[in-house]
Order: sequence, then C-alpha cells, then structure tokens
Amino acid sequence: MLNSDSFNFTSSCYFFTTTVFLISLLMKKISLLLGCVLSFLFVAAQKKAVQGWHTMDYVQDSFYGISLNKAYDFLKEKKLTPVPVVVAILDSGTDTTHEDLKAILWSNKKEIPGNNRDDDNNGYTDDIHGWNFLGNVNGENVYSNSSEWIRVYWRYKDRYEHQTIDTNTLTAQQKYEYALWQKAASGVVGKGLSEAKLDTIRQYVETVVYCDSVFQILSGKKGYGIAEVKDFKANGERQKAIKEFLQQILGQFELPEVKNDFAVNEIKKYLAGEIAKARGDKVPPQTSRRDITGNDDTNPATSLYGNNNIAAGETNHGTHLAGIIAAVRSNGIGINGIADNVQVMTVRTTPEGDEYDKDIAMGIRYAANNGAKVINMSFGKSLSPDKKMIDDAVKYALARDVLIVQGAGNSKRNINGFDNFPNPKYLFTDSIAPNWITVGATDCNGNTAIFSNYGDAVVDIFSPGVAIYSTIPFTNKYMSWDGTSMASPVVSGVAALVRSYFPKLSAVQVKAIIEASAVKPAGITTMPGSEQQVMLGKLCKSGGIVNAYEAVKLAYTLLYGS
Repeated sequence: MLNSDSFNFTSSCYFFTTTVFLISLLMKKISLLLGCVLSFLFVAAQKKAVQGWHTMDYVQDSFYGISLNKAYDFLKEKKLTPVPVVVAILDSGTDTTHEDLKAILWSNKKEIPGNNRDDDNNGYTDDIHGWNFLGNVNGENVYSNSSEWIRVYWRYKDRYEHQTIDTNTLTAQQKYEYALWQKAASGVVGKGLSEAKLDTIRQYVETVVYCDSVFQILSGKKGYGIAEVKDFKANGERQKAIKEFLQQILGQFELPEVKNDFAVNEIKKYLAGEIAKARGDKVPPQTSRRDITGNDDTNPATSLYGNNNIAAGETNHGTHLAGIIAAVRSNGIGINGIADNVQVMTVRTTPEGDEYDKDIAMGIRYAANNGAKVINMSFGKSLSPDKKMIDDAVKYALARDVLIVQGAGNSKRNINGFDNFPNPKYLFTDSIAPNWITVGATDCNGNTAIFSNYGDAVVDIFSPGVAIYSTIPFTNKYMSWDGTSMASPVVSGVAALVRSYFPKLSAVQVKAIIEASAVKPAGITTMPGSEQQVMLGKLCKSGGIVNAYEAVKLAYTLLYGS
C-alpha cells in the first residue's frame, strides 16, 4: 500500500511549471486518438449546447438539431407503421449490458447461444449479437494495432528503399503502392519526439499515475471526477499539491462526467503512441493482430476468423455511437436514440490504433450477409494499402442494398483529394460508390465544428457532432463527446428511421433523400482550420445539415405524393 506521507515532490515542482505545455500537447493528441475532440468552449456569443440538442428543432428550440420530434409527429399523423431495421456499427465494440442498449441489440435468431456450434452455417460460431474480427477461438483478443504509417513503411521498405524506381515501368497497383510507401516514409523516417522529450513525458505520466493512486487512498474512492477532487479537504502542502495537479488533469477535459480512470488511460495511450511514432523507422510494427487472429491481413480470400466477444477491450467509442443511433426511446431513463425500431449489430473491427483494411472489408461483408441495411463507420486514416478489398466489399454491400455512412474525420482539412480512408472513390477509377454518405460535423449553432474535415467533392452532408450526449460503458453511464465520429451515427440514425418507415426505398434513394432534404443555414460559417468565412455549400455537396423531419417528409412525398 502506498504511503502518501512518503511522497517526495522534489521533481514535481518541475512538472507543475511545465503542466500547461504538456497538458495542451497531451490533450491535442488524445483528442485525435479518441476520434473526437473533447468539448471545448466556442465563441462566447454562441449558444451553449444542452443535453440532447442534436435532436431538437432550430425554429422551436434555437438549436440546429435534426427536428426529430417533428419527424415522429409527421410519421404518426400519416399513420405509418415501421419495420425493424438492422444497423451495423463497425467499431471498437459495444457494452451489451448497458441499461439503454441491451434491449435494442441485434439477435441472430438462427443461432443457439452458447452451444459452441455454427447453427446457421454462416461460418461464425455463436454470433449472437454480431462478430469480433479481432480475436480467436481461444478467447484471445487484439486490443491495439500499430499505426498504418509504420505498417506501410515496413511492408514496402525492402522493395523500394534505396532503389531507383522508374514509375513508367510500374503497373497501376505498383504505382499506388510506391506512392503509399513514399508518403509513409515521409511521415515515419526521422519523425516523432526525441528521447529527451519522451523521457519528460514518461516522468509526467508517472506523476499522473502516482497522484491518482495516492488520491484514491486519501479519498477512499477508486473512481472519482473533478467534483470529488475539488471537494477534497487537503491536509498539508503535499496533499494540496496532489489536489491541484489532479484538478489540472481532469479540468482539461471540461466535462464533469470524465473520471480518473478514463483520463489516466488516455494519457498512457498518448505516451505509448508517441513512443511507437518515434521508433517507427527503427522497430517493425507489432504483429499482435496476425499472431492472435492467425489471419493474413493481405489475403482477401480468408474471412472466417475472430470470435463472438463483441465487448472485448475498450468499448467507449462503439457504445457511444450505439446510443446515438438507437438507445431505447421513452423508457424514462438515460437518453432517447434517434430511430425507434432499430436493432444494433456490433462488428468489432477497430481496436486502439489504426484498423486494418482487411478487417473493415470482412466487417462490411458480414454486416451485409446478416441483414444490416445501414452500416456506420466512425473511423479513418491517411493510408490504405488494401483499399481494393474495401472497394470490393462496398460493391458487395451495394448489391445487397446496404447504405454505408462514414465520419469525415477530425483533422480540420480539405479531403477533396480522397486521401482520407476509407472513402467512396473506387481505386483506379473516377467512380464513386452511390451507397456511401460522408459526414462532417456541426455545432448547436449550425456552424462547422472547428475540428471537422470538409470537401465539396467528398463530404456529402454535415450533421450535429459537438457535445453529443450518449451512452458509455460500465454501470450505465452517459457522457458528451465531440467528433465526426458522433456526427456519423446521427446520419445513420436518420437513415435507419427512413428505411424503417419507408422500407420500399433503396439505399441509394435514401442517400439522395437525406442529401436533398438537408437544411441549409442562411448565414456563413468558418472553414475549419482557417479564419475564412464561407457558405456551407462550399464545404460539402448538399450544402446543408441533416434533418429527420425534412427527410421523412420528402420520403413520403416521393412514395405517396403530397
């Protein structure tokens, strides 16, 4: 047991003097690892978001939400009866025990739970609520992947490093691979922090961990948030120093729901990522995915791998998305999801780090084969060595009338060059997948989120993605998060709503309806990453924000007339 009285703060004074710099550095990196930017305050004149604002109506509530109640009122007025719709979430996994989610989980009726047999002969044993492509039959699971930048660098290193390459002699595939390797090398070789800076961050992380451990003993609380730290009565200078330090740590998240374990884990993950980045050109990437799954990530012909543990590892991200789409409505607890007759299928494909193209492709195929009509993908990266696998899977989903919805990413950049993956442009062609919606993020005032990617050739629509309140795992908790990761499931929820009440519409038709019914704000907005003021039409194809009410009205008109 730690003895707080023996804690020597000789070095901690140094940490306190550098806290502002290190925290700002950590939080910037942590927010990217999360796939979302934690809730920061915007301009003082803007309206502050409230819980559930993304479902509200601008005219009635002064929030640029999706007018969900008006949509349901319209559907009720027209006396339309919904049919069940399956939405697959390709992500980190889902907490299957959450009070607001367990009733809406997709269940494979053809499979007998726990008998260790593939009853429906689909190749996946006991896939009751979905499938985990990051595990094996022995119950082992992949919890983290390396960076795709490092993987690509080492994959093609022997082939291209120190070689004179005449690109005129290369095939289209070889040119693509060579360009990938050049890009990866430019981002890996000689990059990352120096060992001295890494040592500084190591010491900082050790201080965070130590102070957290001591405070747990002093307060008698294993789990705590900033409120508990503020209320703690410190006795002596050392305890005051611990209290002040932890307030600085938790205060950076600006969310009272954030607990110590979440904050400490994110800081640890940041350090691990920086270490891997600094050694990317010296140490080959980890092989845990191949070692555990036993699957060749470069072979598209092998699809039967993994296990049925869809709640393996860190499930914060996937659980949050599931709640946005389909948390049980009107049960008097927690939140209301967007769609009221939806079953959520979890397909675990993305652990910590960059997902493999192979797992995404197999996840899309699994979802399409098992009845999903909407697939949500809230992840992305800058390199895609096996993009053709994903392209083929997208075509497979199109043939089975599946709509794919993806977050545009949080790098506040123009992605018109299609260098953000996965994307809807088929490799070596100018063709765009017609069943794919790419989503940027807006705040409650209808302005683009400061972190959102954009591009009027790639991004189809914007959607609420700032301070979105939804489910998180363990003991039935809820939290507000930001990101195109949150904007995407808002659109997926609207797509599921339309497909549920208008089942005759195809995936391609639903995409067209969602875009055509987008609400176009009258004012200008800020182009993310700059100070330039533009109309939203300059940042996405539709020029607007998704709106459930307008979408169901348009769907009704197309099928039944005015």
